[in-house]
Amino acid sequence: MERVVVDGVALVGGCDGGVRFGFTERTGGVSEAPYTSLNLGSHVGDDLEAVLENRRRALHALCKAAPFGGRPGAWAAEGFDGLLDRLLVPNQVHGDHVAVVRDSDPASLASVRTEIASGADAIVCVAPGTPVMLCFADCVPVVLTAPSGFAVIHSGWKGTIARIAAKASRALADEAACTSEDIRAYIGPHIQGDEYEVSDELIGRFDDEFGWHGSGVTRLLDLSRAIRQALVEAGVPASSIWEQGLSTVRDNDRFFSYRAEGGTCGRHAAVAVIA
Repeated sequence: MERVVVDGVALVGGCDGGVRFGFTERTGGVSEAPYTSLNLGSHVGDDLEAVLENRRRALHALCKAAPFGGRPGAWAAEGFDGLLDRLLVPNQVHGDHVAVVRDSDPASLASVRTEIASGADAIVCVAPGTPVMLCFADCVPVVLTAPSGFAVIHSGWKGTIARIAAKASRALADEAACTSEDIRAYIGPHIQGDEYEVSDELIGRFDDEFGWHGSGVTRLLDLSRAIRQALVEAGVPASSIWEQGLSTVRDNDRFFSYRAEGGTCGRHAAVAVIA
């Protein structure tokens, strides 16, 4: 993964097997305080026209980021408006439902939109030219790539303890007709393990689920540790999981943080598309 800036929009990401993906930062958009400026969440009280323009800018940056490489995609002939029309952004409900996108025709996308409006915290996509975006402000963004598909995952503590990333990896392997060993995982900016203090009860639940032994010692919860463990136990090689350790709290000038900003803030995103 590397950091690029396109027309003021910064992303950390790359291109893997024809899948372009990026974790956006908070600059380069049109939203005003307290959502300044590249807010991509439509549910936080921001002006919806500003959110739509921010999403257009984020897609433009993802597809124009020269260092990411890759071949021209469906947007090359029709421009970014067509790509924006196909963009899928689910209603995130801190669950473990994984939606699947197999085709980019209007009827198929309409069916998926109906499904994800009811709630989905991961989308597996094997349809070229169909971008997927999930939004974050401390929870863990995860992008999985495969030879002919990807998954974008929202993993808060509820999704993490439900092993949503592992569930999505199995769905991606099925849809992309590959094995778990072919999948690579990229973990984006989130609240880090030395910043996220939770209750004794919740630490105990994670200890029980993942076989840890921290109860009574610490109330600091490392979500990415649990995500990595779940992925490895699902067959994804540990050597194929990448994380840069970016913190939404310490790097609050780059990323939105619900905790650091007192509960009122915008949302950055994980976004991916097959070229």
